Amino acid sequence: MKIIKPKKLKQGDLIGVISPASAPPDPTKINDGIRYLEKLGYRVLVGKNVNKVHGYLAGTDEERLHDLHDMFKNKKVKAIMCIRGGYGTPRLINKINYHLIRANPKIFVGYSDITALQLAIFQKTGLITFAGPMLVSNFSNGVDSYTEENFWRVITSNKKNGKIRFPENEKLIPIKKGIKNGRIIGGNLTLLSSLIGTGYFPSMKERLLFLEEIGEAPYRIDRIFNQFSMLKIFDHVNGIIFGAFTDCAETDPEKRTLSIGEVLEDYLGKLKKPIVYNLPHGHVTQLLTMPIGIRARLNASRGILEFLEGAVKA
Repeated sequence: MKIIKPKKLKQGDLIGVISPASAPPDPTKINDGIRYLEKLGYRVLVGKNVNKVHGYLAGTDEERLHDLHDMFKNKKVKAIMCIRGGYGTPRLINKINYHLIRANPKIFVGYSDITALQLAIFQKTGLITFAGPMLVSNFSNGVDSYTEENFWRVITSNKKNGKIRFPENEKLIPIKKGIKNGRIIGGNLTLLSSLIGTGYFPSMKERLLFLEEIGEAPYRIDRIFNQFSMLKIFDHVNGIIFGAFTDCAETDPEKRTLSIGEVLEDYLGKLKKPIVYNLPHGHVTQLLTMPIGIRARLNASRGILEFLEGAVKA
């Protein structure tokens, strides 16, 4: 696969804003996020259908798809930022014009439910996208400095980003030691699972797989890990990086349960490859932007993740 890097973002560039999944609970937060971007010196173009609501979706499939295609078609738009996750992107991926995206590569940012879009885009076009902050989720109600610093650095500079910096007093914690290189792939665990068996699930061979999740009880994590195990996904990757598994403990004290740690041990205990946890990525305030598709090195023995190349081009 030929890897495509989007052009870096420059001050004054136009950022497109779309809602490919769910609508925000409070639509006024969209304007708060827009003001944040404009204060930094960027211009903002809001998708035509951003304020639509269709049940748990931000408009019909056709409306959300129109905005996605429209932003990639628009030569003036240099980056596309999603408003939030929620649910909806898996409904779009078999309707997308991937030739359009390949011909008009640009920065595309989001996480959580946006994972399905990002993995499909990478599989079909080779375009590097960014599992990173979203307009309402991260930029509408005060901005965390760690999230902000990492995000703007990775999309505005074509230089190698090198070793990632962690929030104060945080570090990667090894489950299995070792050092491996590979292209970064991953995102939300449930969304990865939803693509298996389709033509939109990227190869896991020799990848560095990163995973995050929210609101799934240990038995549901177990179910997906069992699926991954039967498909030998854990065997194919070069290393595994666990981000935040937010609110994934069993909440019913009457239910018997395994802990997340016990589930990990059952499926990963015999693997001989670097595995770490505590990556600042997922449904957390301090969010590290992960460029999907770039080469990286995981040194689990020393708790280091290093980006070996820039994620954007000059």
